[in-house]
Order: sequence, then C-alpha cells, then structure tokens
Amino acid sequence: MEDKKKDKQGGLNIELSEEVAQGIYANLAVISHSGSEFIIDFVRMLPGVPKAPVKSRIILSPDNAKRLLKALSDNLRKYEQVFGEIKENKGPQIPMNFGGPAAKA
Repeated sequence: MEDKKKDKQGGLNIELSEEVAQGIYANLAVISHSGSEFIIDFVRMLPGVPKAPVKSRIILSPDNAKRLLKALSDNLRKYEQVFGEIKENKGPQIPMNFGGPAAKA
C-alpha cells in the first residue's frame, strides 16, 4: 500500500512506499560537498564493529541543501518549543575527512 501526500502548495503528489516508510536507522551523517552538490551519507555505527556501513546516500544541489538546512532548523525550533531543548551528546570524535573535503556531522 502506498501513502500519497499532497504538497502544502497543492500541486505535488508525493508517494511513499511501505518499504521506504519503514525508514532506515542511522546514527551518523557524514556531509561532503563539491562545487555543484552536497552529499549526505547516513551511516549506522555499532559498538565493537570496525566497519560502519553507509545505509543511504542523498545528493543535493546547493540550493536544495540550503532549503533542507532551513527546514531542519525550523523543525528543530518547533520540536524544542514542545518538548524542550535537545541536549547534545558529546560522543567520541570520529575522523570526518575520508580523503575528500572536510565534512561535519
């Protein structure tokens, strides 16, 4: 069964398959960029496992990356208004360069 949602502006039907609706768990995002795109790799790290597989890769144009940043900021602000401030967990430092441009998670 597919879930169909209409965009708030009224013209776009977004289809969400059951498989995609289940989501993929990731606990690390590695972000890199070139002159023409932003790449976000969603990774699942597990304790005691030396390799952390990329579970999903999203490639965005710079303008869409900026829209994503604004949408995430807006949603975080709304979340914190309802549930309180999100406390950042200071986990272990993980090298983020992987041979490409410096990335941040």
